[in-house]
Amino acid sequence: MRDGYSALLKPIRVGNVTLGNRVVMGSMHTGLECHPERFEELGRFYAERAKGGVGLIVTGGFAPSFAGRMKDEPGTFEFSDQVEDHRKITNAVHAAGGRILLQILHAGRYGYHPAIVAPSAIKSPINRDAPRELSPFEIEETIAAYANTAQLASGAGYDGVEVMGSEGYLISQFLAVRTNKREDSWGGSLENRARFPLSVIRAVRAAIGNGPILSYRISALELIEGGLNDEETVWLAQQVEKAGADCLSTGVGWHESTVPTIAGTVPHAAFAEATRRIKAAVSIPVTASNRINLPEDAERLVDDGSADLISMARPFLADPAFVKKVESGRPDLINICIACNQACLDHYFTDQVISCLVNPRAAREGEFSDLPAERSKRIAVVGGGVAGISAALEAGNRGHDVTLYEAGPEIGGQFTLAARVPGKEDYGRAIESFKRQLDEAGVHVHTGQRISSEALCRENFDDVIVSTGVAPRLLDIPGADDPRVVGYTSILDGSVKTGQRVVVIGAGGIGHDVALFVALGDGHEPQSVADFEDRWGVKGSPHPHPAQRTVTMVKRSPGHFGRTLGKSTGWILRKELKDLGVRQIGEARYLKIDAEGLHIQVQDEVKIIPADTIVVCAGQESVRGLADELEARGQSVHVIGGAKRAGELDAKRAMFEGTLVGNRV
Repeated sequence: MRDGYSALLKPIRVGNVTLGNRVVMGSMHTGLECHPERFEELGRFYAERAKGGVGLIVTGGFAPSFAGRMKDEPGTFEFSDQVEDHRKITNAVHAAGGRILLQILHAGRYGYHPAIVAPSAIKSPINRDAPRELSPFEIEETIAAYANTAQLASGAGYDGVEVMGSEGYLISQFLAVRTNKREDSWGGSLENRARFPLSVIRAVRAAIGNGPILSYRISALELIEGGLNDEETVWLAQQVEKAGADCLSTGVGWHESTVPTIAGTVPHAAFAEATRRIKAAVSIPVTASNRINLPEDAERLVDDGSADLISMARPFLADPAFVKKVESGRPDLINICIACNQACLDHYFTDQVISCLVNPRAAREGEFSDLPAERSKRIAVVGGGVAGISAALEAGNRGHDVTLYEAGPEIGGQFTLAARVPGKEDYGRAIESFKRQLDEAGVHVHTGQRISSEALCRENFDDVIVSTGVAPRLLDIPGADDPRVVGYTSILDGSVKTGQRVVVIGAGGIGHDVALFVALGDGHEPQSVADFEDRWGVKGSPHPHPAQRTVTMVKRSPGHFGRTLGKSTGWILRKELKDLGVRQIGEARYLKIDAEGLHIQVQDEVKIIPADTIVVCAGQESVRGLADELEARGQSVHVIGGAKRAGELDAKRAMFEGTLVGNRV
């Protein structure tokens, strides 16, 4: 199997440094960069990935100056007394056999604090504050600040630096006519607009010398009006090489772009063509990125010459041993990143330390033990949803004798249903990986078997972990027993086909997913790259998908639809439903269902919504009867996931609880 990934695992020379393979852990903010007192945690986080075999790590961005920081808190690397703190990171990575670059990122108008600056005083659509325009003297000071940070990073033991020139941050803002309206030598022509990034590269190169790596992150595609076009980007790449960069790392899109770039709706390796175009124009190594989470895609892109290296950020949250598993011939054991963004980007944007939904250990490495359990126990896990899977895996990996019981025909629970929603196909891949991991951990899996409390007690298990999940809440109005009324599980598992006119009751995450699934049609296939580009207007005007059914969403609560959706992905789903013509009615009181349809009252007006199918997505209730029976019998019981607390389905909490209990039982 290793031979099948020979291109990906082949060493490569980058500048004066030889990397052991072509895999890069790309930069992402963890929420720890602003807290030097937590750099030991950050070092442990990166070291775990180095131990897992990744060829090169790039840190989250550190600002070269006070004005360049991302948030209104520390996050700069500009003083010599910070060097010792950074050695906690570099020493940990080097001790694990890895290499690490420090990313230098000036946020420009994307900073969330009062001191933001930019080439021109133009407010970003995603920021409440307008930036102050930099003076020519301040521009020169900023260039010197980049060089200073690079020199400090070298002194702290980093193997080099990456200059962030992509995704709409300060360097992008200098390059784009969208954000650079200057009339001096730093604005106007492309050559003038490129003067700032090229000056930064030359200054950084002079500061660190020719030994350390100098990487430049370039926008392969801007995906905004007024950004660089393909020809300008190729020209810039060539100039960056001449200025002294050792490699180019490609980024895609600005944060204000209306084209998804990293969510599950984006096809795998969707932007490879843009990387390929840059690689053909330069002689230094070029790194591909964005929505590359499968080893076979990474291998293909290197093997066919699209890229020299592959950057994966979130996949190394999901599985720090990604490379080791490929090297050992077991890529089937890789814990797949599902591109949900719930515990990574959404955490960062809400001022939490990032983690990972499918790997709650990420950035919490110190909270879990990898040592064998002091005493091997016989443990039963009842319920094969993601909470039960997580618990069984952790307990099995610590040496316990674990049996997992699932009443249904397959493990996976709500993940199995989610995998049928357009854009969530990777949830199905994650389930297949979980199956292989359970087998590797020695967990005995019994599906199609509903086990009783009596049977469990007869087996004399030391501990029973109950993860029996939730049951959909039923609709309690006259006519709720009408055969047109169905639960969301019957729609998503394919056992019930909807009619042409569909009403979705409930507007949480499940309600939105079901509305998308129904509107697109249950035979909807995963998007090809060409279909994605056409739908979102990557190369021209967008052409949304046509709706296959008429869908109306109804909810009781006030406020906008989609408020509970993910901060970084919710806008995509809201846009999809809007373009599909899904009607949304809030603050409704459900009155009855009869032959005419669903009767509701909105304020003082009674309305009738004709419906061939009414799908109930109105919440869930915990299924914990088994746990209560076991506790009454004196059995040691741990209740996790939906069985512990239903509410809005929360796979992130369920997997964290399962991982924690399984590790500590």
